[in-house]
Amino acid sequence: MDRRRLAALTLGLLMLGSGPAAAIEVCDAPPRYGLGQAAINIVRAACEEHRLWGRPFFDPQGHVASLGVTEAEREDLTDHGVIAWQRVARYWRESGTLAQIGGEPGAASCWATPGNRATDSDCRAFVVDTPWSAAFVSWIMTRAGIANFFRSPRHIDYIRAAWRDTAGSGPYRYADPVTEKPAPGDLLCFIRGRDQPLGYAGLTAALAGPGPVPSESHCEIVVAANLGGDRTLHLIGGNVLNTVMMRALPLDRSGHVILPAPLTPIPDSGGALPPDRQCLPSQPDQCDFNRQDWAVLLQLRPQEVPVAQAPPSPEIPTAPAGGEPTPAAPVTPAETVTPP
Repeated sequence: MDRRRLAALTLGLLMLGSGPAAAIEVCDAPPRYGLGQAAINIVRAACEEHRLWGRPFFDPQGHVASLGVTEAEREDLTDHGVIAWQRVARYWRESGTLAQIGGEPGAASCWATPGNRATDSDCRAFVVDTPWSAAFVSWIMTRAGIANFFRSPRHIDYIRAAWRDTAGSGPYRYADPVTEKPAPGDLLCFIRGRDQPLGYAGLTAALAGPGPVPSESHCEIVVAANLGGDRTLHLIGGNVLNTVMMRALPLDRSGHVILPAPLTPIPDSGGALPPDRQCLPSQPDQCDFNRQDWAVLLQLRPQEVPVAQAPPSPEIPTAPAGGEPTPAAPVTPAETVTPP
């Protein structure tokens, strides 16, 4: 056998022995070329939290594929030093949103130093009873150094801030998720708690009209779009099944997200679904958590931000001698709102 044939055979055997290459984790991939520092900071902050919570995720069909630690548990997160519910309390404190919602039962106890049985129990109850997904997004924006983000315990407040920002002075642009391409650092949001879907046109009309705007909404952070040509949009959201969850949505050839049809509840039923559309053991095909009323894409505008520093050591909450808590992060603007 000549040397060339022997070399080819040896290479083939080595390739057979090596097996298929392992797919890279979305959050382990290096930043996409040309991505701005603001987007890099946002993605890194969201991915750091997702790792802490054990990387739970939905599969591409919207089914729960992995679920680890949840908000109420006293178990440590994956760094073996942070208790789950205390991490959520930190989102509230450091984003400035706890100061806005201080009248809720148990909220004041989340300013106390951990270790006191009474205040720990009250704060933990507050964490369990109060939706924290908007506090999570607000904390990520604080952590990433995004200026002028409307930090709030309600997603609709920063959605409305982007809609009102016709001058382009804020960090996000209000856009139609059907016609605009999502990119890392963006926010994709859905409306919930309604008998009929709104979509982009319906939400825009509600924001422009004289009546009330939808009070229940949810936004998630885009951390990857078409990574390695996979035609998939990856998002991370807080308080999704009581944890920090990743989901995947399909992209078309041009990079636009293919939004699944939202579930339509029975009219005037308080959100109940018809029997043939309920997620049941006998109907696993109906258990698609991606079927939401995705209504708006908030696109991150280019901006100057510092490179995000390493996460600080766990902070001890403090309050001044007068007993009134001081927010750990500034609120822009300061406003008292009601949680969803």
